[in-house]
Amino acid sequence: MNALPSSQGWATTTSGRLSAYLGLGGAGLLAGLLLSRPEPVILAVPLLLAAALGLVLARPPQLQVAVRLDRARALEGEEVELEVEVRALAPAARLELEVRLPTGLLELAGPPEQVSTLASGDVRLYRRRLLCSRWGGRLVGHVRIGVRDPLGFFTYREEARHELPLRVYPRPEALRRLVRPMETQAFAGNEVSRRKGDGVEFADIRPFVPGDRVRRINWRSSARRSGLYVNEMRPEQNADVVVFLDTFTDLRRSPEGDSSLELAVRAAAALVDLYMHRRDRVGLVGFGGTLRWLRPAMGERQLYRLVDALIDTEVVLSYAWKGLEVIPSRTLPPKSLVVALSPLLDDRTVGALFDLRGRGYDLAVVELTPLAFVLPGRRETEKLAHRLWDMQREALRGRFLEMGVAVTTWRPGEPLDASLAPVSTFRRASRLVRP
Repeated sequence: MNALPSSQGWATTTSGRLSAYLGLGGAGLLAGLLLSRPEPVILAVPLLLAAALGLVLARPPQLQVAVRLDRARALEGEEVELEVEVRALAPAARLELEVRLPTGLLELAGPPEQVSTLASGDVRLYRRRLLCSRWGGRLVGHVRIGVRDPLGFFTYREEARHELPLRVYPRPEALRRLVRPMETQAFAGNEVSRRKGDGVEFADIRPFVPGDRVRRINWRSSARRSGLYVNEMRPEQNADVVVFLDTFTDLRRSPEGDSSLELAVRAAAALVDLYMHRRDRVGLVGFGGTLRWLRPAMGERQLYRLVDALIDTEVVLSYAWKGLEVIPSRTLPPKSLVVALSPLLDDRTVGALFDLRGRGYDLAVVELTPLAFVLPGRRETEKLAHRLWDMQREALRGRFLEMGVAVTTWRPGEPLDASLAPVSTFRRASRLVRP
C-alpha cells in the first residue's frame, strides 16, 4: 500500500466560493465604514469568519492507496475486477476517485458512486469492472484522487501510479485441422511416422524373418500364402514445429477493424495451442524490425512462453537488418515444419522464406492477403494498378508452388480451418521437392 504525499505533490486549486466570501465580506466592511451603518458589517462578519475558518482548517489530505487486480491473466473479451483501497490517515471530506485505463481496457458501467467522506482511520473500497477489449500486455493502476476541504474552499488532486501487469491473451481462431509435417522426430507423439517400426498404425506386410515377434504374424495372410508373413507398423511420434510470424508490416482498413498483424497473432495462438496438445515441440520466430525467437520445446511452461511472446508482438520500424543466419541452429531444428504467417509484402520476408526452403526446411505459408485491406480505387488507372498488383502476387505464389511450398490465402472473416484445407491437399498430392 502506497501513501500519497501529505504536503508535497498535491495540486491545490481554490474554488470561487472562497473568493466570493472574501469579496462579499470586504464589500460589507467597506459599506459599513462608508455608510456608518452596522447592518453591512453584521452581514459581512459571518462570511469573513467562514473564510478565516476555512483557511485555518485547510490541510492537505493524508491517504494511503492500494490497487489490486483479481487476476494477472485474462482472455480477450473477458472481464477483470480492479479494486482500489483508500485508507485515510486524517479526515478527508468529499473524496472523488478516477481510474485512468490504458488502451485496450474499457470500464463497464456500474451503479453511481456517492461522494465519500472519510474520518481518520476509515477505509473505503472502490471496485471497477474492466473489459479486456484487445490482446496485449498492460500496466494497470493509474488512479486520480480528488479531495475537498470541509467548507469547499480548496480542492486537492493527486495521482497514484501503480504498475500492475495484466496480460490479455488473444482470442484464438477456431481450429481443428493442422498442417501435417513431412518428417517426425524420435519422441512419442500423435503424428504417424512415415517410417516403419513399433506402433499401432498398419503400414505393410512382409515375409517373416528370424527375430520377428510372433504376435506380429498376420495369420490370415500367411494362410493364403506359402510362408509366414508379419505386419509392419508405423510408430506415433512427435514433430518439431516453428511458427514464423512476419512483423514487418501491419495492414488495417479502419481504426476499429482487425489488422493483419492481429489476425496473424490469433492464428499463431491457435496453431501453438493445437500443436502443443498433440505433444509436438513448438517454437516461434518473430521476423520483423527486431528478430525474436523461442526454441522448440514441450510442456505448459513453453505454451505460456509462446503466448506471452505473441502478445508482446508489435511492428518495429528498422532499416538495419540481419538475416536468418543470426538465429541459433537449435531454433530451426532439422526436419522441422515451418508454418509462416505473412501478408508477403516485404521483400525481406519473402527472401527469408525462400532461404528457408532453399535450406531444405518443410515450409507452409499462410498468406494474410493484403487485397482484403487495400481497395482498388475508383479511377480506371487505380483499378488497372490493382489488377497488376494482384497478378504480381499470383506470380509470387506460383514461385512458392514451383518450389514445393504450399501457399494458402486467408481473408478476414473466413475460418482458418477452411484456408488450411488446400495446404493439406497440396502436400498430399505432391512430392516434397528437395533442393
